[in-house]
Parts: sequence; structure tokens; C-alpha cells
Amino acid sequence: MPASPEPMTEIVPKALRARRLGIDTHQEAVVYMRADCPVCRAEGFNTHTRVRVRSRSASTIATINHVVSDLLGPLEVGLSEIAWERLAVSDGEEITFSHPAPLDSLSLLRSKIYGNRFSGRSVAAIIDDIGAGRYSDIHLSSFITACAARGLDNREMLELTRAMVASGDRLEWGAGPVVDKHCIGGLPGNRTTPIIVSIVAACGLTMPKTSSRAITSPAGTADTMETMAPVDLDLPEMRRVVEREGGCVVWGGAVRLSPIDDTLIRIERALDVDSEGQLVASVLSKKTAAGSTHLVLDLPVGPTAKVRSEADAERLEAALAFVASSLGMKLVCVRSDGRQPVGRGIGPALEAHDVLAVLRNETDAPVDLRDRALALAGALLELGATADEGTGVALAAQVLADGRAWRKFQAICEAQGGMRMPPVAAHRQVVTADRAGRIASIDNRATAKAAKLAGAPAAKAAGLVLHVRLHQQVAEGEPLFTLHAETPGELAYALDYVATHPSAIAIEAIR
Repeated sequence: MPASPEPMTEIVPKALRARRLGIDTHQEAVVYMRADCPVCRAEGFNTHTRVRVRSRSASTIATINHVVSDLLGPLEVGLSEIAWERLAVSDGEEITFSHPAPLDSLSLLRSKIYGNRFSGRSVAAIIDDIGAGRYSDIHLSSFITACAARGLDNREMLELTRAMVASGDRLEWGAGPVVDKHCIGGLPGNRTTPIIVSIVAACGLTMPKTSSRAITSPAGTADTMETMAPVDLDLPEMRRVVEREGGCVVWGGAVRLSPIDDTLIRIERALDVDSEGQLVASVLSKKTAAGSTHLVLDLPVGPTAKVRSEADAERLEAALAFVASSLGMKLVCVRSDGRQPVGRGIGPALEAHDVLAVLRNETDAPVDLRDRALALAGALLELGATADEGTGVALAAQVLADGRAWRKFQAICEAQGGMRMPPVAAHRQVVTADRAGRIASIDNRATAKAAKLAGAPAAKAAGLVLHVRLHQQVAEGEPLFTLHAETPGELAYALDYVATHPSAIAIEAIR
């Protein structure tokens, strides 16, 4: 009887001395070697080869880049910042290299690329390899593109969601409903979350809100909240805040709730891709992992929003409802007007100023932001059985008007590490109407891009402030919006874009 084949093992590793090069490669570990170093010669390592790297205390998968200068000696290897962090090495320490085990899940990914369905087992294998750091950014891009181009059916979305939940921690909050809210996105300035959390928590419901940073927008909820309070809380800190105040608004990336989602979002941001299947899995995996039992989803619908038509909204609602029901979550979808930005500010600090104006009941607070927040808060109060059907909005309005929501928001900020005021940009430029007429359209994507070119979200005070609304009449020379930037160069960059894209805010003649 022939002997059983030996299991495949990694090739015996070779050693080089580590050097920290101070190169930021974000979340992809990169190592730099001379093409003529003994390890590359012996193992045939080329640029973009994936290798297993081991230090005395840790191990990771990294991508090789070749150095063709004298930056490194023949027995040295340079490490990017994330590789240095993961390996926990010191300068001059010897680290070893080997070929990693074959990445079998790539065949499952290729099957999807060729038009086949993902099974639950294949999705789990791919997500497991992504979580273990075995996928390079090229592999991740292929996975995201396959999911977008080939699409995911409801069963595939459910399996992807389950696999993403299993990749990280899960929170349990005990008895009673745990409520949450999410917006599908694509609508600049739609920063209702801090207002909703304050209202709902003031009414006694539990709302542990984990929010994302911007993917393709000028600000995510976490970016905006960060201008008013710390958001980088770990799980024990998050639990402490929620147990004390009933709610929080923290960055989801600082806690291990569906961490694969954050990995995929990083690639989606670079590709500027946000497919329906990934969207469903992203939203519901985070909510499930956070322990949410009741969820209200805001679906803005408009020609330049993420959801373009009522037919698209109906299809997305059906997918979300199927996955949420399969996970045991109660879900309500609220369609909203996505034809124009919400509030006045677009950008982290500018949106925060709008949020504060609503919470403080200031007379010039944006009415549309206030009304949208009340509608969603009311739906949550009814879903969580704190208000009878049809009375949620009235209760939310009362809590906002009498100051309970503002006091709760301040308490949440203090519990998260202390409240602070959003910054103000040093450079501003008003953009005016070149003729009289009526505002025919406001392009969400174009206004968002102008805000990003001004520096948002990295520059917290950057963005733009809208002075007009859809169908409003304007005179020639009347302000349309004001660009805010932290540097003159970024302001000039945004102004150049605005000058070549006058349709960002289209004006039609009045007949």
C-alpha cells in the first residue's frame, strides 16, 4: 500500500536583518529587498511575491517590493510601518522568510468571476483568508470587483454577512430592544445620527451606535462626531459609555465588530465602488455584531444619490429585509428625498455645526436636517415600543424641544472622553450665481467632490456650506455656496473644479 502523501509545508525560511523604513503602506504589509539579496536569489522572490515573514515573536503575510539602489544592504530587509508593527521587531533583528501555503480560496474567487455562485463554504473560506491577512490588495480588489460586476443574490448576501460577523467580536446587551439606525448614503450633509442617538437614549432605549469614516464622501458620521468628542473607543470603553448613558457614537474601526468590513471599505474607497451586495453585508454585519435587534434604515432616493430610483430602492429593501429577517433582526426602511444635500454644511466640522444647531434648538438651525432626524428617531421609538404607532415623531420633537436631547448629547460626549467644539477653516471663498433664475438641480456627487477637493474629510474644517435649496429663486451675484479650506492650495484646487463644473448647482431661467 503506498504511503500517504506528506501535508504541504512551507519551505525552510532564510534570514535578513530588519530595518524600519518609515513607509506608510496603510494596512498592506510590504517588505523591501534587494533583487540580488541571497533570499531573493535562493527563493525566486520577485516584486509582488507574497511571503510569510517571521520575527522572534510574530508572523505575518507581506508583499515584496524590490529595491534597485543602495538603500538596503544585501543582507538587510526594509519594512513598511504596518509590517514593522505586526512583527514587533527592533532594528537589526533577524527575520525569516518562506513561501506561504497555497491560497486555495482564490479558485473559489475565480469561479465567481466566471459567473458561478458563492456557496456558504466558499464565502467563509475567502473571508477567513482575508481575515488572516493572506489576501493582497490586488486579491481584495478582485473580490470586490467580482461581487460588484457579477452581483450577489440574497442567499450569497446572507452568507457573506454571516461570515463577516464571524470574523470579529459580538456584543451582547441583555434583555430589551437594542436599536440602531443607518443611512445607505450618497447624500452629503445627512448627519442625523448624533441627533437621533441623543433623542432615543434620552427616551430610555439602548443605542450603541458604531459609525464609519468616509468611504467616498466628504465626511462619515465618525469623522463628524470626532470634531465634537473622541470616537476611537475600544469595546470596554464603548460598553462603559452605553451602560452609563444608554447610547454612544463611536468609530466602528476601533472595535473588532466585523473587522473584514473595514478591510473591504479601504479597497472600496480606492476603487470608488460600493456594490449592493457588499453594502447589505457591510451594514447588517456591523449591526448584528454590535448586538442590534431593531434597525431603521434611511434610504435616500435621487438622481445623484447612491439609490437612483424607486425601483432600485425596492430591490435593495427586499435584499435588506431578507438578510435582516434571516438574522433575527427587526427592520424598517424609510425612503427619503435624495435630490439634494441635507442641512448646510458638507464636511466633518461644517456638518457638526449643523448638528449642534439642531440640538440646541437654534432659530437658524437647518429645518431639513431637523425634520429628517425627527422622522427617523420617531420610527425608532415606535419600533422599540417606546412610542405607540403614529406618535413617535411627536415624542421625538418634544424631547428635542425641551432640551433633553441636547443634555443627553453633552453627557454622551463627556462619557466618550470630553466634549469639544468643531474647528473653523482659515480660508473661505464664496461662489455666486452667474445669472438670475431658479435652482433646477443640486448635484450631490459634484458638491461632495468640491468639498473633498477643499480637503475634507482629512482636513476636518474643510468642505462647503450651501446657501440655496432646490427650486429657490436667486439673483445674479447671489451666494450659492462658500468653500472652506485649511490651506490656500486646497481652496484653489476646489475652486478650479467648481469653475469647470458649473452644473453642480444648475440654474434655469424663470419663465
